[in-house]
Amino acid sequence: MQLRRVVVTGIGALTPLGNNLPDFWNGLKNGVCGAGPITRFDASKFKTQFACEVKNFDPAEFIDKREVRRMDPFTHYALVTAAEAINDAGIINDSINKDRVGVIWGSGIGGLTTFSQEILEFGKGDGTPRFSPFFIPKMIIDIASGYISIQHGFRGPNYGVVSACATSTHAIIDAFNLIRLGKSDIIVTGGSEACVNEAAVGGFNNMKALSERNDDPKTASRPFDKDRDGFVLGEGAACLILEEYEHAKARGAKIYAEMVGGGMTGDAYHITAPHPEGLGAQNVMRMALEDAEMDITDIDYINVHGTSTPLGDIAELKAIRAVFGDHAYQMNISSTKSMTGHLLGGAGAIEAVASIMAVREDIIPPSINHFTDDPDIDNKLNLTFHKAQHRTVRAALSNTFGFGGHNASVIFKKYLS
Repeated sequence: MQLRRVVVTGIGALTPLGNNLPDFWNGLKNGVCGAGPITRFDASKFKTQFACEVKNFDPAEFIDKREVRRMDPFTHYALVTAAEAINDAGIINDSINKDRVGVIWGSGIGGLTTFSQEILEFGKGDGTPRFSPFFIPKMIIDIASGYISIQHGFRGPNYGVVSACATSTHAIIDAFNLIRLGKSDIIVTGGSEACVNEAAVGGFNNMKALSERNDDPKTASRPFDKDRDGFVLGEGAACLILEEYEHAKARGAKIYAEMVGGGMTGDAYHITAPHPEGLGAQNVMRMALEDAEMDITDIDYINVHGTSTPLGDIAELKAIRAVFGDHAYQMNISSTKSMTGHLLGGAGAIEAVASIMAVREDIIPPSINHFTDDPDIDNKLNLTFHKAQHRTVRAALSNTFGFGGHNASVIFKKYLS
């Protein structure tokens, strides 16, 4: 069958760098870091006492106060970000067939804040169950997609996705496939995470996954640097409006970029460590290129997973060398996690936005916080250190990899009518 073209017609972002798309993109271009001391709870007894938090955000400014209490923060982030993207795309009007508009949303952990609070409160009592009637609907991952559809009346495909840090990239690929197969005209897709809480920080600390650079949080996320010591926890959300091209064209929609391919693979290696040669990463990038019917030389920029972990950064760059060969030296590569921290299940969505904006504006956001070359990393690669770089970006690839060996890659290219 003839697959339909898919374009991006709306974007929303709520991140540690800014609470809307313009502020987020300006932060990326200017190399701003969103890390700072944790304010969500008293972290003084934790090994890691900082994170990349969303700042100056009050959900009650956007959501009815009674409803705010019935939602976990990851749902607050999802609703606000989706509303920004929906308004940006201009799809709230009677001419849109809402039976053909879906919502596919992801979160790696979902309502962990709610879960933690409810269990702690139960533990303080006499054993009599006094759980909130909203405990379960606040916690479950699919509730965000449900709320978005209810708020806007979208009656198309609706579900949640979870695959750890690859979550929102998988959600975007599912949305892409449903549209190009003719199952929907528009899908609201992305991901959100709100895990700056005791359970997440304590859990990741004991895995030795988080940076412990408490004396200098803003330089703690340092992908590719010899002295990197783990990722910095982030929070927030991003949303894309994916739309069938002819449908978008007919209504005169603004088009940011065209989505042309996606890949999904498994490492089948280890629950948390990457394959040392990045085999799953190699396979997923090749699959995305094949799906997009692109040659390696068509890609000008890769937004890498680049978490600032000792093993992960090396394995991903090995995979890029294996897939792209000598062209790897002609591309720009950067890790925007050096600025945003790691949004877990929301990472793929905000990094897809960074990739789309790089394609749209011909600007490569940098990898900040590089101080010392790692002898195990090929530093002849253009890792876009320190400052944004201007170049023509015909197409960008974005990678995300999750615990369990889940890999997902997406490709966006310049929109040409």
